[in-house]
Amino acid sequence: MMPHRARPWLALAAFLLLGGCATLSTPQREDAQRIAGSARSSQIDCQGADACAMPSPLHDLADRMLAESTPGSPRHHAVLLDKGPDALLARIHLIRSARRSIDLQTYIFDEDDSAQLVLDELQAAAFRGVKVRLLLDQLSALEKVSTLAALSGLHVNFELRLYNPVLDRARLTTPMYVVASACCWRTLNRRMHSKLLLVDDAIGITGGRNYQDDYFDWDASYNFRDRDLMIAGPVAREMATNFAAFWNSRRSIQAERLGDVARYLRTRGVPTPPHQPYRKPGRVRALLADVGDAAVISERFVAPGLAVQGVQFIADLPAKHRDNANDENAAPASEVLQQIIASAQDEVLLQTPYLVLSKPAQQVFRTLHRQPDPPRVLVSTNSLASTDAFIAYAISYKYKRRYLRDFGFEIHEYKPFPEDAPFELGPTGADLDDVADAAAAPERRLTRRERRLAERGLQNDPITESSALRGLLGSSGTLPVRLKRAGIRMGLHAKSLVVDGRVGVVGTHNFDPRGDTYNTESAVVIADPAFAALLAASIRRDMEPGNAWVIGRRDSSPVLPGIEYNLARISEHMPIFDLWPIKYATSYEFVPGPGCMPPPSPFAANFRPCHEPVGDFPQVDLGLKWLGVRLFTAFGSGLAPIL
Repeated sequence: MMPHRARPWLALAAFLLLGGCATLSTPQREDAQRIAGSARSSQIDCQGADACAMPSPLHDLADRMLAESTPGSPRHHAVLLDKGPDALLARIHLIRSARRSIDLQTYIFDEDDSAQLVLDELQAAAFRGVKVRLLLDQLSALEKVSTLAALSGLHVNFELRLYNPVLDRARLTTPMYVVASACCWRTLNRRMHSKLLLVDDAIGITGGRNYQDDYFDWDASYNFRDRDLMIAGPVAREMATNFAAFWNSRRSIQAERLGDVARYLRTRGVPTPPHQPYRKPGRVRALLADVGDAAVISERFVAPGLAVQGVQFIADLPAKHRDNANDENAAPASEVLQQIIASAQDEVLLQTPYLVLSKPAQQVFRTLHRQPDPPRVLVSTNSLASTDAFIAYAISYKYKRRYLRDFGFEIHEYKPFPEDAPFELGPTGADLDDVADAAAAPERRLTRRERRLAERGLQNDPITESSALRGLLGSSGTLPVRLKRAGIRMGLHAKSLVVDGRVGVVGTHNFDPRGDTYNTESAVVIADPAFAALLAASIRRDMEPGNAWVIGRRDSSPVLPGIEYNLARISEHMPIFDLWPIKYATSYEFVPGPGCMPPPSPFAANFRPCHEPVGDFPQVDLGLKWLGVRLFTAFGSGLAPIL
């Protein structure tokens, strides 16, 4: 076996053989920093004290919340952002309303239409005098080194940093991912999954969405059912403190000081910020037409909002990523969420795209279920047909019996073509031409990245080639499975929780092992029954029969059912070799009939007469995917801690 101490040296040798460049010296980095700094414009297009900020009913509301708050009686206004285009509209509006500062922190920032629009608005804000700080996790921070180089030399008011870069790079090719996995596995896994847009330390947005078309219903083939929370009031200052901790962390590196960006600057100088033509320019114009319309903003974001009490921002700190991290204050997100769940008396509503629970979370649910009068636990998650993370689903599939019998979960798996979802068609939502094209497509549609490569005459690139590895590291990098029908499909990406109708949570945590151990996470907790009811209604909508299949116990085999059950249970408990092909549970479709309303629980006596089995993987054109699911179910349980 290879000695542990030899691995870093072999990895370094492989890196050099695969084309890695020598590490830059300190003077070379300082030279790149000088080039970027000297290129930054100091032009300010507005001389107003408010940086010519757009009048905003949202900003006015935030100002009022702060003015009316006292230390003992804080005032907050909360708005759920369920619709993708509205979530983008709110972001653009807040950026234009900024008077002093904009802080943006995210895991993924693409260069497609929605991300480019946000980037354009951030640049415009910097030129009118607003301080803009953009903090991106390295693994998914923009597509091109040239973009990072351009932004590093853009404006004195615009700063860009990358969190926890590996191998002194902003972008990693596939060979570099392999090298990083060999030499720096723990560092490579430590990702900033926290997400925040904060304006003037007064109003913020957090939740599941990254900056990519599929989070805003703008992708032509696959979009996420996601959820954000916009919150105005004193809690925004707590958000600002947490952002500052990340921004000032030694793990947050200025883009121009990273090897590949620095080399670009030293050999080519600072390029003009790139701007590819919008794929759907009419849609961008339609959304921008609403940005300055105070009536539209009030109707969509002020009127539906709630004045809420009991607001708390829980967020991990960069100290979570220290090798000897044992400070409980560095990683409060998982612990607080588990405490909230453990306090349940009547009902837990849990929504997560990836139902792979950490061991502490499993123990919380096991303890709840063993109570004399356990609370009902309803779970909204992805089906194989809807998920973007095939491997995570395969691992989850292994533990269906445990989820039902040991935890009492009532699992509702999201359909890829839900009948009633907050998916918007029309001028600012999904393009009708894309819908028609997707419905008519006989084969799998090209992904967004594949389309872009085709436009450039290419077939593959390092980012696409490394997507499977990035998927293991917490990105949605794996492709959805092929289905039996075509169309623009949806996959669940929302991370939310409601307990006993009294407290609601919206955040970034998938309630998974990565969130407990490797990723930094954040969430807003609101102990307010009115808000909890609103959030619960949103989650229950996703669990409606037209939107989800329900998981129930498979009909017993007529031949030796007890033996079959015990073999399946033994196989499940094996740490690696889970080879028994017949699982305890399967998917069911609701069939309306006498005594079937409301749809009964999978544990109810009348469940089976009201539901029809549709197989383990409904709507999936399995092919060899069945083998892949079985392989990861049988041998992939060791991957659970990093999923």
